[in-house]
Amino acid sequence: MRYKRLGPSGLFVSELCLGTMTFGGSDGIWGQIGQLGQKEADDLVKTALDAGINFIDTANVYAGGESERILGQSLKNLGVAREDVVIATKVLGPMGEGVNARGASRYHIMDQCKASLERLQLDHIDLYQIHGFDPHTPIEETLEALDTLVRHGHVRYIGLSNWAAWQIVKAVGIAQARQLAPILSLQAYYTLAGRDLERDIVPMLKDAGIGLMVWSPLAGGYLSGKYDREGKGSDGRRANFDFPPINKDRAYDVIEAMRPIADAKGVSVAQIALAWLLHQDAVTSVIVGAKRVDQLRDNIAASEVKLSEDDLKTLNAVSALPAEYPGWMLERQGAYRAQ
Repeated sequence: MRYKRLGPSGLFVSELCLGTMTFGGSDGIWGQIGQLGQKEADDLVKTALDAGINFIDTANVYAGGESERILGQSLKNLGVAREDVVIATKVLGPMGEGVNARGASRYHIMDQCKASLERLQLDHIDLYQIHGFDPHTPIEETLEALDTLVRHGHVRYIGLSNWAAWQIVKAVGIAQARQLAPILSLQAYYTLAGRDLERDIVPMLKDAGIGLMVWSPLAGGYLSGKYDREGKGSDGRRANFDFPPINKDRAYDVIEAMRPIADAKGVSVAQIALAWLLHQDAVTSVIVGAKRVDQLRDNIAASEVKLSEDDLKTLNAVSALPAEYPGWMLERQGAYRAQ
């Protein structure tokens, strides 16, 4: 397992991060994603730690707080030393019926940080992330609240998730101007079946020195190798929870390109999809979740898969984004400088 610095900080995290969205679901979308109890969660956490993963991600909304509670208990059950793990959680979504029990306001952030700490049975959160953009709360208010939590020692570092490039740049500028806690990371969707991030966000992250955590690296299981054009895998998780949205025809092209590469290396299709992400310079850590230990072990093995230049060329070509403005114009007008 390799370790990378998270953004411009001195914090090192494993290139694979254990995702806990499958912990604790009972009904609704959380029941469709996963219904793992304490014992199953303990087994997954132990498997991840034994493989060298030191980074674990959750969120307060996952199963209405059950994911955080189960994760916290797993750390206790396994006797994990606090300094051996980096725990990340998120805040934004509804955690009650009240009008203020949601969003990125100071009210909600301060309230939910306390609740997350109690569920996790921790005295601090290593990485506290805003789960999405709140159009009704000034960015200044959100960043001031996060800075307060950092100064009080309840949170060590802060990050964002599912923000647009312009929103992130604005937040970075505000944090710098007001000397607030810096933004270290963005958690975002990025796969061979969905490379939209490369248009604006990846260049921005590289320029700002912000780390990238990838969620749903297998496109909700679509790149696991269980699906094909003939309908194979149509009864999988996506039959009930078709998310994240993808262009399925393009995804099939990607899967068909991955299969011979996987067969030649004697690995799974899923490992090729994960390995491609691990070969991308912008990526700090890839979040892998699972319902079973064997699934998690298969995902972890992707860290050992080496893709050749020809492999990468094949995968990049089949998954390339269609040209869009202003990208094609920037490339055209910048060509004279390349020489």
